[in-house]
Amino acid sequence: MSVLLIEAFYGGSHKQLMDLLQEELQEDCVLCTLPAKKWHWKARTAALYFMQTVPTSTNYRILFASSVLNLAELAALRPDLGKLKKVLYFHENQLAYPVQKCQERDFQYGYNQILSCLVADVVVFNSAFNMESFLTSIGKFMKLIPDHRPKDLEKIIRPKCQVLYFPVRFPDVSRFMPEHKLAHLEKVIGVKRNGDAYRLEGLPGQQKSRALGGLMKNSDAHHESGLCEAQPGLCTSQHEGLPSPLTAPAGLNKSEPSESTNPCQEEDKQHLTFNLSNILSGRDYQQRPLHVAWPHRWEHDKDPETFFKVLLKLKEKDLPFHVSVLGEAFTEIPDIFSEAKKALGSSVLHWGYLPSKDDYFQALCLADVVISTAKHEFFGVAMVEAVHCGCYPLCPKALVYPEIFPAEYLYSTPEQLFKRLQNFCKRPDIVRKHLYKGETAGFSWAALGGKFRSLLAAEPREDL
Repeated sequence: MSVLLIEAFYGGSHKQLMDLLQEELQEDCVLCTLPAKKWHWKARTAALYFMQTVPTSTNYRILFASSVLNLAELAALRPDLGKLKKVLYFHENQLAYPVQKCQERDFQYGYNQILSCLVADVVVFNSAFNMESFLTSIGKFMKLIPDHRPKDLEKIIRPKCQVLYFPVRFPDVSRFMPEHKLAHLEKVIGVKRNGDAYRLEGLPGQQKSRALGGLMKNSDAHHESGLCEAQPGLCTSQHEGLPSPLTAPAGLNKSEPSESTNPCQEEDKQHLTFNLSNILSGRDYQQRPLHVAWPHRWEHDKDPETFFKVLLKLKEKDLPFHVSVLGEAFTEIPDIFSEAKKALGSSVLHWGYLPSKDDYFQALCLADVVISTAKHEFFGVAMVEAVHCGCYPLCPKALVYPEIFPAEYLYSTPEQLFKRLQNFCKRPDIVRKHLYKGETAGFSWAALGGKFRSLLAAEPREDL
């Protein structure tokens, strides 16, 4: 076990990455974690906990941890671990996080990340936006210190830094797709029906992965004119489990218990999941109203207020649509959710967290459009997964999104978002005929796995 994996906030995309690495490294690693609760306390005290709980071993060569951990403290408290090759992975950074209320005590969280970078041997970010927003904010951030400020920290840290996108293991979701999405797959990448299963014909393995990851690339389709307690910045999709190849649904009306499910969402689960399954039958799918999905954490940094204002404006104009509000809620739920649920009424198809991965991916496959209104995003696993499920993405023209999605899927203002959705509500066939022009294969484990393996390759050191 040459690789020591440490995760101080074992939830969301943090858990997803650690589980994937552990699965790939198997017996060559040991994983030490703390649960995804009370983030501020984990960030401040995890090093002391791991000092006492990480087993000693002469076999360790690599220490891989997320930036929640204060790596400087752990290296000082455990000199044996400080000698290892230390890799720090940033899912998010605290220098660019939009706090609701600026307080002096919050300085420590960004400061901890800077200290961790200084002691790390390699600093890895999940996007170029994450890296640049962190590095270019260090100078301004350090000016918060009243006097005797350290200098040139960006110059010291930058040479250690690199971008390595979050690796998504895309599941086979073809069994969940409605006919028009399957037709896209058949047309573009040669998916052939075989009873209830689908297979890719005439494509070597790597091309199959790229085809399924990108879904539909460089199409000739016309361009449409209408066209709780989570860590601040935690890059969380609707589910926390690692996506895996899916089996047949075990019944949409059944939901598995989950420790992370919020009781405020529990009351609606059975009824609304049943409604979700109802849209599999009945009138022709192309005649159904536009189906909008919002698969994000129920917290202020995802800006649910803007999302619901746009939907309510559509409803005021008597435009037909359905909405599935997915994502996980934690201790404190913004008031807008209960208000919006009541106001949206029968437009709601699903409301709340789906602990079953099958149910979650099926919900995305049945949606037409996936929307982000985030004020903060450093990668966006949920949006990439939704595109893999055939959704048309609409994202802010800011943050990481221009790095991930082509320009036609970006909007600059809530009014632009409203106009795009207004057009799609009137003509849902526009998005149902659309072939996604971007590429998601580059974010797959198939594409990134080799780079992660190289990063975690043991390097012999004389002092070990």
